[in-house]
Amino acid sequence: MPAPSASLDTIAVGNAARVLDIAGDDAVAIRLLEMGLTPGVGLRVLGRAPFGDPLELELRGYRLSIRRAEALRVAVEPA
Repeated sequence: MPAPSASLDTIAVGNAARVLDIAGDDAVAIRLLEMGLTPGVGLRVLGRAPFGDPLELELRGYRLSIRRAEALRVAVEPA
């Protein structure tokens, strides 16, 4: 049975996940896709600021920081 999906903001620092989907079809969703958060890509959460915003991710060989509100729109499964 596959692991249930969660939003990216729930993944703990140091853990890995795989992107399942990006919610919405507005400019923010398109920008997340352009930054490499496409379905199937693996990532690792490297850190988060003291109040949880922004999150630092490692994916596709580079580091990316996104806001918590953006991370809420990224459906992932733990890796």
